[in-house]
Amino acid sequence: MQDATHDSSAATFYSAATGLYASTHAPVPLPADPALSLVPHLFSRLPLHHHGQPHSPPCFIDAATGASLSRADLRRLVSSLAHGFRRAHHIRAGDVVLLVLPNSIAFPVAFLAVLAAGGVATTMNPSSSRAEIAGRLRDTSPSLILASSDNAAKLPPSAAPVLVVPDTFPATEDEYAPFRALLDSSGAGAGKTDEFPSAEVGQDSDAAFLYSSGTSGRSKGVVLTHRNLISMVELFVRFEASQYAPPACDNVYLAALPMFHVYGLSLFAVGLLSLGTPVVVMRRFDVGEALRAIHRFKVTHLPLVPPIMAALLRAKSAGAALSLESLVQVSSGAAPLGGKLVQDFLQAFPHVDFIQGYGMTESTAVGTRGFNTSKHKKHASVGLLAPNMHAKILDVETGFCLPPGSCGELWLHGPAIMKGYLNDEDTGARSDGWLQTGDLAYFDSYGYIYIVGRLKDTIKYKGFQIAPADLEAVLVQHPEIVDVAVTSAEDEEAGEIPVAFVVRKSGSTLTCVQVMEYVAKQVSPYKKVRKVIFVEAIPKSAAGKVLRRLLKDSLHLDAAASNNKTNPSSRL
Repeated sequence: MQDATHDSSAATFYSAATGLYASTHAPVPLPADPALSLVPHLFSRLPLHHHGQPHSPPCFIDAATGASLSRADLRRLVSSLAHGFRRAHHIRAGDVVLLVLPNSIAFPVAFLAVLAAGGVATTMNPSSSRAEIAGRLRDTSPSLILASSDNAAKLPPSAAPVLVVPDTFPATEDEYAPFRALLDSSGAGAGKTDEFPSAEVGQDSDAAFLYSSGTSGRSKGVVLTHRNLISMVELFVRFEASQYAPPACDNVYLAALPMFHVYGLSLFAVGLLSLGTPVVVMRRFDVGEALRAIHRFKVTHLPLVPPIMAALLRAKSAGAALSLESLVQVSSGAAPLGGKLVQDFLQAFPHVDFIQGYGMTESTAVGTRGFNTSKHKKHASVGLLAPNMHAKILDVETGFCLPPGSCGELWLHGPAIMKGYLNDEDTGARSDGWLQTGDLAYFDSYGYIYIVGRLKDTIKYKGFQIAPADLEAVLVQHPEIVDVAVTSAEDEEAGEIPVAFVVRKSGSTLTCVQVMEYVAKQVSPYKKVRKVIFVEAIPKSAAGKVLRRLLKDSLHLDAAASNNKTNPSSRL
């Protein structure tokens, strides 16, 4: 990628007159047809055969079994399943389908088939608790639920039918018979060809509800349109791939990130398909299995989050025998990354290019585009503003636009910015097409962006977003808890961990372990409270807002006063 320091346009990326920052990259043309939707756009980019070869090359490979799905198979299955959704479940434009699925080669088939049928897909962590799934059902009122066999049993009662989805194809077990029936092409209109249904959706139609903590408060449904997803394909995946050699057709990606999250979804379930890039799919990340997959399938590209990077370094220092010589590039996103971790990684793997970027669920993973840090040495930067994107840095006190070198709240504008939040929650987060990211940032004099903190209270645990308000809503229901506030503490391995400050009822003997176990029974594993601190009162402003900064300051003081990190409780 060209460094902006050597680009004559670098001096023009900021307008003092308007206070706006523009991308240093040339604009990328986007489809103009308003009737276009994501799935036809993806497959128009993807030739079924490669360089005249008679066999369609694989696009998905199961890391554990080696089972694969070719480009032709993918198109056929997506088309047949989309027709099946419409025929058997009457999915039409705007109908919501909930996916409670782990990573598998069937995940992209299911996700794309929902959109091809005209439906709106909402994805969910397959380890979600019954209560969390029930909450999503209330929020989205899905017409159909797609679940793995081990998740179907824990689904709460719902008016929506449940369809058990296999991990791979073909699926011969009896429990998958209803799913196989949807793929049967003998039924009328069931997809005798590879043509997709006429779903009556276009670029401005809703395509997905992905959940994020937003700029404040509890988790919210981010409404993404087909235009947003098409923009993501062009401005993130295809653009970034075009910046690096070898050609995309010679690359192999390892999908170690969850596809229900915008980072994994944008790459593995959607964007890379447009390039014909093979994706090796792991059901969940395990460092030993990842090393074996990289070796066996000659993986060239590994998108990851900081904890995975740390795990690779530990494996390297422990003398992992398998070679990583095939790796060409490692890219990081979704969570803050320390400069020392980057430097240690580059020293351990000098043959690997390392890039990092910045994006949000609300920006469909589009924000900045990565650059080769091993060449340009800007380890703390998240890169350059993506093509077609604009930004501004606002003073948090005055609201005035700030020039390069000044830190303020980052706002983003562009074709990938969400339509809004589901049920019009938190409407102030998106104003006149601008997204208030809630992140504190600054541009340097060459257009590189640095994220220095967050105004919002989101906790990033191993790359996953946790809204403090979600955990507070669980904790406050405990009969012995009077008041509670949740914030984060820094953690070397996880990035951040949730910490609960709890006010107990007078005379209560409630323990830290009991509090943590109470939460763990009701939330996904990654959302569990990792530390509990009992306090006499929660510090609040005159308006009643929790002063989380004071809570964080107390954690820093506590850490400085004691080196005992094994005790899960302390007292202010």
